[in-house]
Amino acid sequence: MLLSKLFVPIIKDLPAEAKIKSHQLMLQTGMIKQSSAGIYSWLPLGFKVMKKIEQIVREEQNFIGAQEMLMPTIQSAEIWKESGRYEDYGEEMLRIKDRQGREMLYGPTNEELITDVFRSSVKSYKLLPQLLYHIQWKFRDEIRPRFGVMRCKEFYMKDAYSFDLSDEDAIKSYNKMFYSYLKTFHRLGLKAIPMAADTGPIGGELSHEFVILAETGESKIYADKNIFQINFSQYSFEEKSLKKMREDFNKIYAVTDEKYKKDEFDKNVNKENQMVTRGIEVGHIFYFSDKYSKPLNCLIDDKNGKKTSVKMGSYGIGVSRLVGATIEANYNNNVMKWPKSIAPFDVVIIPSINKNNKENLEKAHKIYLELKKQNIDVLLDDLDENMSNKFKKHDLIGVPYQIIIGSKSQGDDLEFKELNSKSEILSLNKIKSKLKT
Repeated sequence: MLLSKLFVPIIKDLPAEAKIKSHQLMLQTGMIKQSSAGIYSWLPLGFKVMKKIEQIVREEQNFIGAQEMLMPTIQSAEIWKESGRYEDYGEEMLRIKDRQGREMLYGPTNEELITDVFRSSVKSYKLLPQLLYHIQWKFRDEIRPRFGVMRCKEFYMKDAYSFDLSDEDAIKSYNKMFYSYLKTFHRLGLKAIPMAADTGPIGGELSHEFVILAETGESKIYADKNIFQINFSQYSFEEKSLKKMREDFNKIYAVTDEKYKKDEFDKNVNKENQMVTRGIEVGHIFYFSDKYSKPLNCLIDDKNGKKTSVKMGSYGIGVSRLVGATIEANYNNNVMKWPKSIAPFDVVIIPSINKNNKENLEKAHKIYLELKKQNIDVLLDDLDENMSNKFKKHDLIGVPYQIIIGSKSQGDDLEFKELNSKSEILSLNKIKSKLKT
């Protein structure tokens, strides 16, 4: 992509409500544009990053056997009345009526709807377990939307739902998701810590938030520093290993503020290992047994022919929120560096352009075409600006690698730089190899 053709409406004057770095940066670099309070248009740069995150989330859900589907954003109020949550959910739910006067709502979550889908289709234990997920827009009418995409009204979310015959089987599904989330966040370049959490309006007794450390996080967390030493890659996707993984994490104290009790914290964590900080929730998983299946009469025949309520769990990842969370985790000293897996481009070519000498631009264009042949996603800065402005702009955009065509680039030897690192002189072939690893 040529920068001159890329729709990146960079702005200089930030709105006063942009308080945190991710919100400022996403507005400044034209990743998003506010439509109304808490609602944003996703522009090409931001949308590209979000779609890359979505694909990684999808791949890891598919890996554990979850099946993708798609449910609507607008739901009937009737199934929410069946579950008893229609009135309980509160003013965050956007309630509407269609032209026939039927009560509808813009879905804030999908426990009721997926249960309705399941109860009409599955009647026997022989079809269990089932893991279903979709990636869809949600709406919650936040009273004070803030922090850009971190707490907004409309957001893009992966939510999955498990259906099992027994509590024992359901915990196995829960462990699969626990593993999938750790692997997903690892691929996104994030260190997400699972922490015992309150179940909130979803309900149930077992719940974990996946939290990345950030000073701007809304969640206050209390943890034993040893939890950061657990390497999830030592566990395999086998039942015994998944069970041990959960046990290992559960042995180490780590909770969000809703679950915090000072006496328990002091009792379970040595003073030198106690950590009190803030974090950003990037995923949340729940096991709630028959909380929804029972009132919605979602019954299956067990092995003895007896009808029983199916056991359920739900599992959410904020795909759009992860764009902002990744910025908060990686921004440093006015430089943003995207993890390679989700960067908007693999590399940017930055030539020094002189109106009277187009050699650098011509050389940059040849390199650009060569990299494109290698399926490397490359951005060419073909704008006639001074190099200082170019560097500032690309430090903000955060493409992880730069090829600089200037006085240090001679022949096939090119100035190559990884953001937040010193530049080096490499051949084009070496740069290709580095970009493909």
